[in-house]
Amino acid sequence: MSSAASNASPVVSRAWPAWLDRVLRPTLLGKLVVADLLISALALLFVRGAASENANIIMVASLALTVTLNAALVYWALLPLRALELTARRVSRGDLEARVPATVTADRNIARVGATLNTLLDDLTADRRRMRALAAQAVQAADVERARIARELHDSTAQSLSAVEMLVSAALREREATAPHDPLVERLRVTHRVVEEALDEVRTLAHGIYPRVLDDLGLAPALEWLARRTRELTGTDVRVDADDAAALTPTSAAVLYRVAQEATGNAARHAGASRVDVALRVAGAGARLTITDDGRGFDVAAAERERGGMGLFTMRERMALAEGTLDVRSTSDGTTVTATLPA
Repeated sequence: MSSAASNASPVVSRAWPAWLDRVLRPTLLGKLVVADLLISALALLFVRGAASENANIIMVASLALTVTLNAALVYWALLPLRALELTARRVSRGDLEARVPATVTADRNIARVGATLNTLLDDLTADRRRMRALAAQAVQAADVERARIARELHDSTAQSLSAVEMLVSAALREREATAPHDPLVERLRVTHRVVEEALDEVRTLAHGIYPRVLDDLGLAPALEWLARRTRELTGTDVRVDADDAAALTPTSAAVLYRVAQEATGNAARHAGASRVDVALRVAGAGARLTITDDGRGFDVAAAERERGGMGLFTMRERMALAEGTLDVRSTSDGTTVTATLPA
């Protein structure tokens, strides 16, 4: 924590004379004592110069003025506590840009509390920016590594399995032509099926880790591929309506694709949805991705607290790293996930 917090003082615009600042800056106790002494001194002067029948009236008037002035001073001096409360409430809701405004009439000690809170928020915001920068670098490094592994699976492992599949297929055809009743033919057929399944699983794994179509063709074709793959694997009807996303940066496209992948997967696997609609709207360098399903809804707040599958948490963190927002709304009729990236 910054050492400035202990010596913090409010930063107030000098729109008034320095002497007025010196008058307004004493503590509340000092203001009350000075005000009471001045009123008592004035009342004493008036009482000495007034007739005896007016002395009681003057003393009552001075007492009323003292009470009124004390109440006004206390009200004005403690008014910044309301600003402290409002700022704390905004911070608790996630608005780390909230700050306690400086007030001319604030008590010096209360003003120091507000300035200290502002310093703490400044330090917290700076630390959060550094943590997000580190997290963004970690996510980008993970995506680069995932892309490398996907390339290795697609270009090396999948190609090797494809070569084995062709060799087994050729051997099977040759054996069927020369000795169709040989027990080896059935073994070759089983081997051919196993190799085909392994090849399909490797390709699916490679695309799941990092879809090459995202880098080669862009976000819209990648969403179309995701929809086709989801239909093939789960039977869920996934439909895509996407604008051209060429204006998006690779990082933004990757973040939105991951949100679509997680949301469609959750709808197909957990919500039992029969249909999922994916809509992508792009405006300049910003975009809005909406995924709507007709499956079973869930308690969003409870899911956020429990973080069982970490799906919502992961989506929110990815969107936050890209300076975007994620809105999840769920009812008994389905769930809508909206990811927004500003231009």
